Amino acid sequence: MSYADQVFIQNCKEILSKGVWDTGREVRPRWEDGSPAHTIKLFGVVDRYDLREEFPILTVRRQYLKSAVDELLWIWQKKSNDIHQLGSHIWDAWADETGSIGKAYGYQLGVKHRYPQGEMDQVDRVLWDLKHDPASRRILTSLYNHHDLSEMALYPCAWSVTFNVSGNVLNAILNQRSQDMLTANGWNVMQYAVLLHMIAQVSGLEAGELVHVIADCHIYDRHVPIVEELIAREPFGAPRFQLDGRVTDFYDFTPDSVALEGYQAHPLDQKIPVAV
Repeated sequence: MSYADQVFIQNCKEILSKGVWDTGREVRPRWEDGSPAHTIKLFGVVDRYDLREEFPILTVRRQYLKSAVDELLWIWQKKSNDIHQLGSHIWDAWADETGSIGKAYGYQLGVKHRYPQGEMDQVDRVLWDLKHDPASRRILTSLYNHHDLSEMALYPCAWSVTFNVSGNVLNAILNQRSQDMLTANGWNVMQYAVLLHMIAQVSGLEAGELVHVIADCHIYDRHVPIVEELIAREPFGAPRFQLDGRVTDFYDFTPDSVALEGYQAHPLDQKIPVAV
């Protein structure tokens, strides 16, 4: 059984058995028909994945790694807020008529800041620190810029990553204010596992532990039957992750730089409704 499956199944079981419903409150998200999208949630979930042991990808539901990496690089490498530069349509519902999601996600990573070493954006600063000052306890990114929140189509969910070097091992903490377990949990975990592998490789380090901290960990009301079906399935073992070892510059990675060997997963044929 994939360890990512174990974590996902346990989290979902705890949400469904111990979680709190928000049906007594007004909520912002709406279903396509205009109905309020309520959730059952747990607060303060912390998951840990050791990337030296296995790659954290779900098998109870097929995941599409290259599409996930395409979005990851759209944010972290292209630093874009233009959905026309993204291969999938997952951001279409939040984009304006020009294709922009406003000053969100990649836009924030691409803003230049002044440091003693010169002007750099947040990604370049992480790469610089890991090369020149790996003992630093200040290596992090943040997308939650209060000054720009009013100009964001969606406040960032996965909003902060803290990198930390122990010996020759690069670890990271992903902070997430909100997590839709069905549509986004497996997606975000494999994305940031890939990011940790990529950043470690170009920094001459080994990818270690990814710690995922979720403030509001929830399942939407219309997702409950699908989640119950998924967690009743028998998972497969974890596949072997492969990253193109020839890449030494973070900006040279592409979705084709990653591959999975021996990935088996259950299909999910039904369409998942998404609340906006």
